[in-house]
Amino acid sequence: MAKAPTKKAKAKKGFEETLWDTANQLRGSVESSEYKHVVLSLVFLKFISDKFEARRKKMIADGQADFLEMEVFYQQDN
Repeated sequence: MAKAPTKKAKAKKGFEETLWDTANQLRGSVESSEYKHVVLSLVFLKFISDKFEARRKKMIADGQADFLEMEVFYQQDN
């Protein structure tokens, strides 16, 4: 029986290898025809999260920290 990887072995994995392993695990539980929908959804969520975070930082830099919870301030730049 193979030994489980140690924490050091896991720490040496690069980002790409970790991402590839995760994709392989996901592929195992999702049909190939549905896999593209899962991946595209994850890519979109990452994109929108980055945009949201950039807008949030810009609002803080502009002195609008009081308005961070108001969604209308996130819609202005669209």
